[in-house]
Amino acid sequence: MLKDLQEYVSNENRQLRAVANDIPSAVRYPNATGEPPAPPLNMEAACEKVSVLVRQNAVVIFTVSGCCMCHVVKQLLFGLGVGPIVVELDRDASGGDIHSLLLHLSGGGKRQQVVPAVFVGGKYLGGIETVMACHINGTLVPLLKNAGALWL
Repeated sequence: MLKDLQEYVSNENRQLRAVANDIPSAVRYPNATGEPPAPPLNMEAACEKVSVLVRQNAVVIFTVSGCCMCHVVKQLLFGLGVGPIVVELDRDASGGDIHSLLLHLSGGGKRQQVVPAVFVGGKYLGGIETVMACHINGTLVPLLKNAGALWL
C-alpha cells in the first residue's frame, strides 16, 4: 500500500510541476510582491502523515465533519469500545492532499465515497460499506482484536 501511495504521489508531483511551469508567473503569483502564496500541494508530506498515523495506531478514521456516514462509522467503533484516531479532513491543514490520496486508494471511482476511510491494523479496510459488511458478517471484531484495538 505504501509503495502504491508513494508512486502515486511521485506521479502527481510531476504532473503538478508540469502544469505549474505552463502557467505564467503573473497568474501563479497574483499578489503585489510576486511571491508565491502558500506552498503548493504537498502530496509527499500527506503520504508520510497518513503512513505514520496508520502505522502507529490500531484504528484510524479519516472523516469530514458533518458527514452522516462518518458519524455512523465513528459511533459503531466507539460503541464496540474502540478508541480510534479521527482525522477530520476539513479541519486539517493537509486535508485536501490526504483526500486526494484516499481517493486514489479507494479506487478513484466517481461513485466511490472517499470518507469515511477506515484503517485497521495498518491496512486500509475501506469505507462505510466495507465496515458495515464486516460488522454484519462478524469479521469486524476479530479484525479489531488482531489490531490491538479491542482486548475483550
